[in-house]
Amino acid sequence: MDSFILAMEKKVLSGFSISFEEAEMLSQTKDAEALYSAANQIREQLNGSKADLCSIMNAKSGACSENCRYCAQSAHYQTGVKEYPLVNRKEVLKLALENESAGVKRFSLITSGNTLSPEDFEQIISIYQELRKKTKLDLCASLGKLSFEQSVLLKNKGITMYHHNIETSRNFYPKICTTHSYEDRIQSIQNIQKAGLPVCSGGIIGMGETMRDRLEMAFELKHLGIKSIPINILTPIPGTPLEKQPSLSPEEVFRTIAVFRFIHPTAFIRYAGGRKALGSEQSKGYRAGINAALVGNFLTTAGNTIAEDKRLISEQGLEVQ
Repeated sequence: MDSFILAMEKKVLSGFSISFEEAEMLSQTKDAEALYSAANQIREQLNGSKADLCSIMNAKSGACSENCRYCAQSAHYQTGVKEYPLVNRKEVLKLALENESAGVKRFSLITSGNTLSPEDFEQIISIYQELRKKTKLDLCASLGKLSFEQSVLLKNKGITMYHHNIETSRNFYPKICTTHSYEDRIQSIQNIQKAGLPVCSGGIIGMGETMRDRLEMAFELKHLGIKSIPINILTPIPGTPLEKQPSLSPEEVFRTIAVFRFIHPTAFIRYAGGRKALGSEQSKGYRAGINAALVGNFLTTAGNTIAEDKRLISEQGLEVQ
């Protein structure tokens, strides 16, 4: 194994953090397989063989006022995405129970838009109360920007984690969205954390950013103390400004995942949207540092079935917790 990779592996396993410069050097190493192997060792020794699965429901779709250049749900673009208001509680409960019976332990409602109206927020609180009564699922939420007061209310109603991506680096963010700022996202995360609610936050790779941008995102997440990090791979959506964005190679994806593991040795690094594009190589991510997955269908794209993901995880020697 490359001596530098081995030295960085030992450093992390000894309880020390790598620097930004060391992360950059890891990302540029010629021996990609050695990098993946070292990341896998870090995952195995510091996290064991447990894999965390979560599922989501697109609970309010389309007509979003924000102009995120990757998003099918933005009202700024003509993507043909299905639009609908907040779903009813029967639909939510049906899907939640199906996911629970399939072995998923964590379930989240996700809504389009920068924030929910007071009426929608009140309604979704009521839906979550019913989910608490009728399922044993850990309940998560992704409802856009939150105030401290809203965060406290969600925590008091039984939400165990809140999802709010930072999406990319601070420097690259203005090339992706101009209707709200990177600092808006950071402030919302801090409001949620101040309320005592754990945050799940990551981003999308393959939007035209550099590896340095990805590392800056990784270190921002480390600074925020994030322990659940979804990594999405861009799915170019027809009608969005990124519809013709070239796809990342599988090696670039796995290299990114592996370096994230070095930076976040004890976090859940979560396969999320877009990974089906990796095809038969998808399993390799579980040998490069991945130990969690968003399963089932995603917001506006199809994912693996829950059974497929459980089989894939098991084949890599991991156990669904």
